[in-house]
Amino acid sequence: MTNETSRPSEIFVDADACPVKAEINRVAERHGMVTHVVSNSGFRPSGNPLIRNVVVSDKFDAADDWIVERVQPGDIVITADIQLADRCIKAGAQVLGMTGKPFTENSIGTALAMRELSSQLRDMGEIKGGGPGFSAADRSRFLNALEAMVQKAKRS
Repeated sequence: MTNETSRPSEIFVDADACPVKAEINRVAERHGMVTHVVSNSGFRPSGNPLIRNVVVSDKFDAADDWIVERVQPGDIVITADIQLADRCIKAGAQVLGMTGKPFTENSIGTALAMRELSSQLRDMGEIKGGGPGFSAADRSRFLNALEAMVQKAKRS
């Protein structure tokens, strides 16, 4: 099946610091989906012609801009970047965080507000460091959520 633009749904990965690239590749290969792995440094090619490494400049938000310029309704975007998630949702894409939590029209406003609050608290010295480490449960939740999104995209 195809989406509104008459091309099969594709996967776009905001790949810098992405801990689930191998999992994405396995799901994409199993379903025969074109997948764009976008970064400013590049990664070892997978050998599968459907998995496309895209190297962009190191300009601020270059990877985000590349994805937003190409994503279409029904595509899947994988990112931890809340602002990129917001832009892709507005473009009609399904968006999945690295820990398997989907970003939706209903949740993105809260996520943006929490991002801003956390930034202000870090600037004031009230919180330090990053979030919790990436766990096996996160990886499993991600795989389940990605499979569900792929199934939804294929039905669209």
